[in-house]
Amino acid sequence: MPKINGLHVDSAGRCQHYHTEVDIVVLKCAKCQRYYACYQCHDELAGHHFAPVDIDDPTPVLCGVCRNTLTYQQYRLGHCPYCGHAFNPKCQLHHDLFSIIMNLFNQ
Repeated sequence: MPKINGLHVDSAGRCQHYHTEVDIVVLKCAKCQRYYACYQCHDELAGHHFAPVDIDDPTPVLCGVCRNTLTYQQYRLGHCPYCGHAFNPKCQLHHDLFSIIMNLFNQ
């Protein structure tokens, strides 16, 4: 089971920066290949800026609730295909940091 890194991370991957019921999407950094609760946690802990993984990466996203890894296509559903938990639709607001994800949602 992949580890969820971050600051004050709860059992579902929520952190001190994002902690609503739907803040359960955990992203993998292309540079260090580790999963973080959010880009802010990553940047504070990793020693380098968060870098989104390539769209073809087989495991770019982790559901914090059930800990299954997801493809971008599965993430686009807006909920986890394994446990059904909804993802935060406001993640789309971070288009400058997650342009790959934004492009997928806007297709």
